[in-house]
Amino acid sequence: MTAPLVHLVRQPHAKEGRPPVLFLLHGVGSQEGDLFSLAEEFGPEFLVVSVRAPLTLRPGSYAWFPVQFTTEGPVADAAQAERSLGILEEFVPWAVDHYGADPEQVAVVGFSQGSIMASGLALRNPHRYRAAVMMSGRTLPEFAALAAPPTARRGQRWLVVHGTEDNVLPVAHARATRQTLAQLGIEADYREFPMGHTITDASLDLVAQWLISALCPRENPAEFPA
Repeated sequence: MTAPLVHLVRQPHAKEGRPPVLFLLHGVGSQEGDLFSLAEEFGPEFLVVSVRAPLTLRPGSYAWFPVQFTTEGPVADAAQAERSLGILEEFVPWAVDHYGADPEQVAVVGFSQGSIMASGLALRNPHRYRAAVMMSGRTLPEFAALAAPPTARRGQRWLVVHGTEDNVLPVAHARATRQTLAQLGIEADYREFPMGHTITDASLDLVAQWLISALCPRENPAEFPA
């Protein structure tokens, strides 16, 4: 079977058995090489798969769905978001099998629009995702409305990271996301950083350490920093 989506792969540095896997989902207007440039910042035990969104905006620029930024906030093309989510739902199990990853140790990590897709995957398919990370993103009501029941998400972990100076998706979106997840029975780890719509060394370090604790806990795993 041909890969459902274009992607880049970093193999674990020391592969023993089936490795845990991270799926990286970029933001609107970007491409798979953007987040892939951070792959070496994640633990050497991880298989890292950075995925290109299916919608071409222009050469080298892709999106999961069109979005309009209005004075009342961003307006998403929910129908295209659903189509892209369906493609991802085909791609992830294909990639897990194709690259020999551990199907019980899968995390989806998204930035901006990619974090919307990450939340949709983890909410709707909790049996496939041990962990979800949302960086500088938000939730779509359409995805939350079809979330699996809390009993299906036992053991699943979530991390929400956002910048207090974000002028693309203001931090209010992250705080609303935290509330939405709580209403769905998810107690997400949550952290705000003094940054804009970006990933800093400090926020990336937190995400990298959190992923180790979520997917590869040591004998004395680090607690989420207060």
